Amino acid sequence: MAGRNLVGPEADALDLGSVFRALADAHRRSVMTALAADHGDSERGCNSFDLPISKQTQTHHFRILREAGLIDEIDYGNRKGIRLRRKDIEKKFPGLLALLEAETRAGTTAH
Repeated sequence: MAGRNLVGPEADALDLGSVFRALADAHRRSVMTALAADHGDSERGCNSFDLPISKQTQTHHFRILREAGLIDEIDYGNRKGIRLRRKDIEKKFPGLLALLEAETRAGTTAH
């Protein structure tokens, strides 16, 4: 089943302030560190992240990440898929994803 892509900003419109605000939250940062560590950039379901928060709150966090331009959301009707915008992030903010991966390796990501 084809999904409807929920669109964030264009790659050239990514804003560092919006990205930093999105990454300031520990739950959103843990999603981003998990996505950054997956170099295959496979699509993941919203429930595949180990977030100790309600589904409604997860939806809010994914919306913030999408609006900052960090992820794409694909709406399949009864579920959503999440995919990292690696190419756009690396082009606009080189090294950001490496920093997130380093946080994961250091074990400093809060849940």
